[in-house]
Amino acid sequence: MRVLVTGGAGFIGSHVVEALTAHGHEPVVFDLRDGLDVRDAKAVAAALPGVDAVCHQAAMVGLGTGFGDAVEYVSRNDLGTAVLLAAMADAGVRRLVLAGSMVVYGEGRYACERHGVVRPGPRSVADLDAGRFEPRCPRCGEELTPGLVGEDAPADPRNVYATTKLAQEHLAAAWARSTGGSAVSLRYHNVYGPGMPRDTPYAGVASFFRSALARGEPPRVFEDGGQRRDFVHVRDVAAANVTALEAEPREGVLTVYNTGSGEPHTVGEMARALSTACGGPDPVVTGEYRLGDVRHITADSSRLRAELGWKPEVGFGEGMREFAADS
Repeated sequence: MRVLVTGGAGFIGSHVVEALTAHGHEPVVFDLRDGLDVRDAKAVAAALPGVDAVCHQAAMVGLGTGFGDAVEYVSRNDLGTAVLLAAMADAGVRRLVLAGSMVVYGEGRYACERHGVVRPGPRSVADLDAGRFEPRCPRCGEELTPGLVGEDAPADPRNVYATTKLAQEHLAAAWARSTGGSAVSLRYHNVYGPGMPRDTPYAGVASFFRSALARGEPPRVFEDGGQRRDFVHVRDVAAANVTALEAEPREGVLTVYNTGSGEPHTVGEMARALSTACGGPDPVVTGEYRLGDVRHITADSSRLRAELGWKPEVGFGEGMREFAADS
């Protein structure tokens, strides 16, 4: 299969390219680093002849520097996706795998002892300033128990990036209905591993911690370090992309799969694992916070395992040791 990989020179995209090659496919890299912008309709159209499928990884990621980034996020993520899908429609390319994100859910799944499953709203500045980081039941104000989010949970994006990722899925669904194409969105969890970007506002928390340790400084952990996440290795994410591309296509629909390790860890645990692996100073819990961050978000990835046979291979400890040693 000849596969166009947008963002193919980036962190996740480059691993997707390696995985495709290892499985006997022919990846074609389309990346901004090579002067190829997915918003350029002519460049995209020129790249599609002979292509059997598209693996769309190109995106502006992370929370960035503030709402002033909104125009650039929408342009790169949503306009870029629209241009790509329009070109695919014209070229007759009918298979798409999209790099989705678990950020579309907002907060994770919570259960109240009295009221069952509830959906707490965004945390208030007053609560965050006071160090009250755990969401409370919106009906009775009592403590909640976090759980796993399924793909059928309502979307509730809490920041610009999350909003653009949800819009990408809506565009892909509209494209699939219009063309009879097959679209899959892999909602990635917190991806980490070799080649992860460093020292940029758009990098992930694991990269920030590793950079601090490389400078001999302790990782600075926001809130109280108890935020639950699912840290999934980039090679496992790349394998999920190949699995989705090789699966029997479902014509005319968008199929969504959570893509995580299935082993939730706190941010504090991740910081300690990296510090230990690097032989560096212990993490410092700062109590600081970022508006737009959610407290707990871990999703149930069993659908991807059951329907497509994918499973993660890199364990948390092994992956963090490798990541700490990555130069």
